[in-house]
Amino acid sequence: MSDDRSMQGSSVLIAGASGGLGSAIARDLAARGATLTLAARSSERLAAVDAPGHRVAVDLRSPEACEAAVRAAVEHAGGLDVVVNAVGVVAFGPVADLSIDAMEELFLTNTFVPIMLARAALPVIREGGAIVNISGVIAEQNLPGMAAYGASKAAVRSFDEAFGREARRRKIRVIDARPPHTETGLATRPIEGDAPKMPTGLSPDSVATTICEAIAGTATDLPSGAFG
Repeated sequence: MSDDRSMQGSSVLIAGASGGLGSAIARDLAARGATLTLAARSSERLAAVDAPGHRVAVDLRSPEACEAAVRAAVEHAGGLDVVVNAVGVVAFGPVADLSIDAMEELFLTNTFVPIMLARAALPVIREGGAIVNISGVIAEQNLPGMAAYGASKAAVRSFDEAFGREARRRKIRVIDARPPHTETGLATRPIEGDAPKMPTGLSPDSVATTICEAIAGTATDLPSGAFG
């Protein structure tokens, strides 16, 4: 891949493509010429994504589903260059009030899905490719009322740090993206609890641009300060 805007001919799998940030990334990469495979749980929400691409309705919370999504991308585009994981759930409230079920869902979706998807993609992703995980600013500084959510994201950041060294042996970049609060709508759909009052966040389109520039370039880390 080049270090300009073009990603013509690159095969990209976007997990969580129907979400606020996933769909923005899809639009940006499509404009750069990438061939997209869009994966999400809901076929209806996938159909509404305003970007061209092969759509795969799949629940990625199992190793088999992650492998199926990777296979779909390879079959659709004849290979795989980039995986972007924009899957995520959030929960709010003190740890004492958070249910065990919510804690398990946070770590299954936010931590295990990125690990399982990376594991499925690494053997087939082409040299010079990239795997992008979005841990978020919460992985840099956790907050009361978001402790379990923040821990699930900090685990991703820690995973990316070590996994990136392993992937370098195959000449694959691992990019950990930690954008500040972004207006994706996720905070309005918590699996448990109620969101605290938050200042207006960044626009998904601006965050997507920063992430996609990193994919098309040479970056291996996107701290919160990289998002302006």
